[in-house]
Amino acid sequence: MRRRISLAVGVAVVAALAAPAAAAQQPHPQRQQDVEYFTEPGGHPHHTRIPVSTTPVKPLKPSFKGDGDVTSIVHNGPVNSKLDVVFIGDGYTAGQQEAFHAAVRAKWAKMSAVEPYASYRNLFNVWAVDAVSRESGVSGDPAQDVKRDTALGSGFFCDGIERLLCLDTAKVEPYAAKAPAADLVVVLANSAKYGGAGYNDVVSKVGYDGIATASADNDRSDQIAVHETGHSLGKLADEYQYDQYGTYTGTEPHESNISTLSAGQMQAQRTKWYRWLGQPSPDGGSVSAFEGGGYYPKGLFRPTDNSIMRSLGREFNLPGREAMIAGFYRHASVLSSSVPTDATVQRSKRLTVQTAARTVAVRWYVDGREAVAARGRLAVVPRSLGVRADGRTHTVTARATDRTGAVRDPEVRKRMSGDLTWRVAGG
Repeated sequence: MRRRISLAVGVAVVAALAAPAAAAQQPHPQRQQDVEYFTEPGGHPHHTRIPVSTTPVKPLKPSFKGDGDVTSIVHNGPVNSKLDVVFIGDGYTAGQQEAFHAAVRAKWAKMSAVEPYASYRNLFNVWAVDAVSRESGVSGDPAQDVKRDTALGSGFFCDGIERLLCLDTAKVEPYAAKAPAADLVVVLANSAKYGGAGYNDVVSKVGYDGIATASADNDRSDQIAVHETGHSLGKLADEYQYDQYGTYTGTEPHESNISTLSAGQMQAQRTKWYRWLGQPSPDGGSVSAFEGGGYYPKGLFRPTDNSIMRSLGREFNLPGREAMIAGFYRHASVLSSSVPTDATVQRSKRLTVQTAARTVAVRWYVDGREAVAARGRLAVVPRSLGVRADGRTHTVTARATDRTGAVRDPEVRKRMSGDLTWRVAGG
């Protein structure tokens, strides 16, 4: 998740008012971190602040057989060309890890059915990292007084809020580091109780931005993880509001889906989501500027009435989809191949590529000249492209461009092209 403008302001004001007394009574107060939580499947999210974990980050030393084991759930290509999603389980004993893997498959199937994930499934690798717990289940399920000894310390009733599913964030890092790469981290708790959380203040050396938690066996908790990826991947702001926040008077927010500008002002200044104004949006209605967002009921506008960044169970709006696709391409490439490009191949070698989506157009070139007959193919043999047995070394290049209509920003489109080149022996 991203930095919360309003909460930062609110916390700063409270801290300033309480500073003299706090300084006298508690010279070194424990740091707090912002978490987002969800009290019901279709409602607006909420925020609170909880103490930051004091657990030191240490390399994982398996205390149980299989602890830290990594399983590939979905493999679409090399980690340097894909967006790698890491699921970690909590509240699963050594004998329950297969159940965790099944939960990962089910949860990813639901997450990846949401657009734009659905159109870009080829961009993702998915990994399951086993965290073996001493006890099955998590604290706070079914009641607040239930306590369980788990690998990550997951539990409901965090901060007294029943549906807030917290964990020890410092314990997540060594497990995430076990995966070949970790661009996005989701922790699944062994529970059917509705709940979850999103952490935006997590600093990871592994590389992921934020942590989402969700109950593994609740069929509606996947929406929590999808919403949180709107922050971590799309860099989107929340589009809901708190009435008590009043009117926003700050500078123009950096997030792409909230603005101080009206629709007319955006159009005149050619900024924010002006390219989408008036277009029918998948979350309902047309893109415009609806007042209320970024936690403020006044002074900030959002693109549509009710997208997933405002209420769970909804779709990303058009500007949100564009931002998510931009996020995908920050981590992944439009084109990948299982055939290495760092070694010379023979004329008879079959070269195969995988594209990010069906909207990607592929062209092939031999020594810089297009082999027009091969347009659109995902597999070619250099010999059939015209590479001759002349004793020379030639180059074969696959060049791809994503032509999706879901992206209109030219700056984003620059990241949506790419190529792969092989040296081919003409002997």
